[in-house]
Amino acid sequence: QLRLQEAGGGSVQTGGSLRLSCVYSQYIDTSKNSRCMAWFRQAPGKERERVATISLGTGGTYRADAVKSRASISHDLAQRTVHLVLENLKPEDSAMYSCAASEEYTWYDCSTRQYSVWGQGTQVTVSW
Repeated sequence: QLRLQEAGGGSVQTGGSLRLSCVYSQYIDTSKNSRCMAWFRQAPGKERERVATISLGTGGTYRADAVKSRASISHDLAQRTVHLVLENLKPEDSAMYSCAASEEYTWYDCSTRQYSVWGQGTQVTVSW
């Protein structure tokens, strides 16, 4: 059973940046297998929003329009970690950020598929 652990959240001022990390528990041989990995966020009273995705097998990425110019997602295979860097943070970026993984043997359509494994989340708070 794959497990995910997020880290890197915290409180920052408007205009600041954060790097969120999601460590997954099992090595994935990307020459034979792949998962989609994603970062979601949810603010109180709002629906969960898909922020960014990456295919571990192809490296293909997706970023939501709300963060496209301010976010980057990357994968470190050796560290079994997916990073999300958010820059020029705004108060509306405040939310619980959660990492998620798809089923095995998925390479494509990471921006639209369902995710079955979730981490516990890390809180990001952006203040003026």
